[in-house]
Amino acid sequence: MRSQLVAVGLLIALAPLAMAGQIYKWVDAQGVTHFDAQPPAGQKVTPLDTVKPVPAPEQPNPGAAAAVDGDAEQRRIDKQVKAQVVDQEARRKEFCTTARTNLAQLKNNPRIRQEVDGEFKRMTEPERQAKIEEVQTMIGDQCN
Repeated sequence: MRSQLVAVGLLIALAPLAMAGQIYKWVDAQGVTHFDAQPPAGQKVTPLDTVKPVPAPEQPNPGAAAAVDGDAEQRRIDKQVKAQVVDQEARRKEFCTTARTNLAQLKNNPRIRQEVDGEFKRMTEPERQAKIEEVQTMIGDQCN
């Protein structure tokens, strides 16, 4: 049993080598290119190397290097602008949260005190209503 397994293993391991034969290329009288394992008699054939490594990619020209540098610069600028937008959006959300909290306080508490010139003064009802309208306008303009 063990010898059979060894024989099968060797056959499987050597199978790719048996399949890797020489390939020939030639062009017939009609100009058609042919590929085959057996070259025809009386034809000029070119043997092909089937185990040839894949060629390395070409080096970009200097103009392409400048374009790559420009792309890197554009990505840096895009990243910076996106960071600014995220920062502005965070500040806007914080402002909206504070404004909504202030509006709730103004609506729910008729006795609002505010600090004026270092001392606390009670806000009159018309002042409170004006402040409510002002905060509602700011929320409508700035917050979605």
